[in-house]
Amino acid sequence: MRTDPIYSKIDVLLIEDNPDDAALIQDILTATIPAQYKLESADDLSSGLERIKAGEIDIVLLDLSLPDSQGLETFDKVQSQAPTIPIVVLTGLEDESVGVKAVYRGAQDYLVKGDVESKLLIRAMQLSEPGFRWNWNNLKRMN
Repeated sequence: MRTDPIYSKIDVLLIEDNPDDAALIQDILTATIPAQYKLESADDLSSGLERIKAGEIDIVLLDLSLPDSQGLETFDKVQSQAPTIPIVVLTGLEDESVGVKAVYRGAQDYLVKGDVESKLLIRAMQLSEPGFRWNWNNLKRMN
């Protein structure tokens, strides 16, 4: 994770096997604030984990239904390999409760893929940025 996000792009790794969902997220990021985020994609968990291992990822957008992993096990595998990287979980309409469970397990946030719109995606990502997380965690400790 970068220590100075103010002066560099936020590197986002999208682990999503559905090309339409991946294109939607890419379109949202490109149209909204293209200069702030650099998006990379992986279409299965194993290639996503390899990319995380290579380093320089600031936020992971994670689909929980991948060809090589399903459900909360998918989140657990990413979190165990990258415990300091914020993970925003992407769920299907019928899986919203799984998104909530992922947040209880440590995900930064979850989004229902059928309801993803630019404001929600950007908010979830901004709340995941390193400076915000540090400040929010310190505020929680102070109260």
